Amino acid sequence: MPLSRDPLGGGSNADGSRTTEYCSRCYEKVLFTQPNITAAEMQTLVEGKLRSMHFPGFLARRFAREVPTLRRWRGKTSSSTARASTSELQPRA
Repeated sequence: MPLSRDPLGGGSNADGSRTTEYCSRCYEKVLFTQPNITAAEMQTLVEGKLRSMHFPGFLARRFAREVPTLRRWRGKTSSSTARASTSELQPRA
């Protein structure tokens, strides 16, 4: 959600102050409201929400494509996570 459209002006920090990094629907009291959602799942959610708001499909897809670039998911992919887990189990030489 664009922070300019967030009715609360952004998510909340532990002290109750607002953060301008995440919206109030995603981030509350220093915690993500859906901590286990993947970037791909969030993309689907965002695209669906935009379509329900009557955005044309091409725009909904365009905006949803930005989700993996957000700091929350930057550099986190299922394949890189799997590789990191596998490499941790390998014996060191």
